[in-house]
Amino acid sequence: MPFFRTFTLFAVGLVSLPSLATDPFEDFHEYGKMPDDEIHQKHKGEMLYGDVEFGFIVNKGNTQNTSFKLKSNLYQDFPKWRNQFKFNGLYRREQNTETDVEDVSASRYFGSAQGNYKLGDDNASFFMYGDYERDRFNGKEYTTTFALGYGNRVYEGRKNTVDIDIGPGMSISRVDNEIELEPEEDRTEQGQLLRMALQWERNVSKRTRFNQDVSFEQSLSGLNSRLFAESALVTQVIGGIALKFAFIYRYNSQPENEKEKVDTELGATLVYSFD
Repeated sequence: MPFFRTFTLFAVGLVSLPSLATDPFEDFHEYGKMPDDEIHQKHKGEMLYGDVEFGFIVNKGNTQNTSFKLKSNLYQDFPKWRNQFKFNGLYRREQNTETDVEDVSASRYFGSAQGNYKLGDDNASFFMYGDYERDRFNGKEYTTTFALGYGNRVYEGRKNTVDIDIGPGMSISRVDNEIELEPEEDRTEQGQLLRMALQWERNVSKRTRFNQDVSFEQSLSGLNSRLFAESALVTQVIGGIALKFAFIYRYNSQPENEKEKVDTELGATLVYSFD
């Protein structure tokens, strides 16, 4: 089985990389040598910095559809607060070439805001988090989450940073009006949860970085639990323009109206980074 043998050797090589005395990318870049505190010092007091991602696709012919995606990941860094704002929007219309009927096949909007209050000179912080999601095709009219707790930068190196958050919260969601409920069921649901999140960033080279974001909300009230994970490779093309390849995984433990529990997305988009 040549493929299995090759894959095994490749996996072993990846595992062995951290133990090598010389990083294979060491001579290729200098950006990875900037400590994270210097990066934050560079942006300290700025109103906003981060990435804005966008994609637009139009297909004509045998398949006719239009897709639009907009995503942003913005930061603020002040002496006592580090804030993060996210937005993710996806919209797609498809036309049936046989019936000539056009309809919306995807409509999802998500926004979140998090503030981390820095505790002393170490990497510990107290965080407050809130989000709002509206997905036309997941059976929910909306879902919103609030959480607060403890955050920490558990690892900080020349090329890697790892942040974690953990704390209790609550979620409120409303079932779509088109879904029929039992007489005793309430269309609005509310419950307690435990939120855990991880963000890992690795500077692969001066022009390339890898990002891994994972968040998990475990319901403590018997409601649905949610998992979101995004693995992304971002490569600078020219100036502040970069190309992003990403795989997104969403999991909902109790989907509405016999929807699928797992939703995945694989794509390539342009990203604009600004200071």
